[in-house]
Amino acid sequence: MDISKIKLQSWIFILVIIGAAFLISLTLKKDKQKQNTTKKLTYGSICIALSFVLSYIRFFKMPQGGSITAGSMLPVMLFAYWFGPTDGIIAGMVYGLLQFIQDPFIIHPLQVVLDYPLAFGALGLAGLSKKNFSLSLAIGTIFRFFFSFLSGTLFFVEYAKQAGEAPVIYSLAYNSVILIDGLICIAISLIPQFKSAINRVKSQI
Repeated sequence: MDISKIKLQSWIFILVIIGAAFLISLTLKKDKQKQNTTKKLTYGSICIALSFVLSYIRFFKMPQGGSITAGSMLPVMLFAYWFGPTDGIIAGMVYGLLQFIQDPFIIHPLQVVLDYPLAFGALGLAGLSKKNFSLSLAIGTIFRFFFSFLSGTLFFVEYAKQAGEAPVIYSLAYNSVILIDGLICIAISLIPQFKSAINRVKSQI
């Protein structure tokens, strides 16, 4: 990890993207009160920023993208748990765009869509479970894994051939890092103090 490598201009660009994306998407909801929109924007921006910073703490990095991190998916899924899947998907897609800027790996335009906005947007489906945060994390992780697995099966065939494996097996093995990352998130969520804190915040939202 070397967060110091992120230049000031990059941080400014990141914050502009986060702010603009949330401001546009959330203010379009006319049935929501302005105060609630501001709260979502604030929490969402903080959660996305935390995920982005945690993504630089890498325990292991794969050659064609992907890595095992210090629970980088957790803050975005936490936002989805607090505010629901719709806003969670928006947050996940913004985070996916940041991941693309941070560490892009491009084979095909559809592969980019699957691996970044769709895969990371799927983390927002963690909001489908509103009473059990660990279950929320499992749901978000599985859906992100699905899109990355689909991308690996369709667009990483040449890498599978080089490894002497069928594309499906190769994609399953390669993208297992996502499941490991998800298990790290779940392990963190089971810490009593952390669990108590997120439920306390949820009760106040």
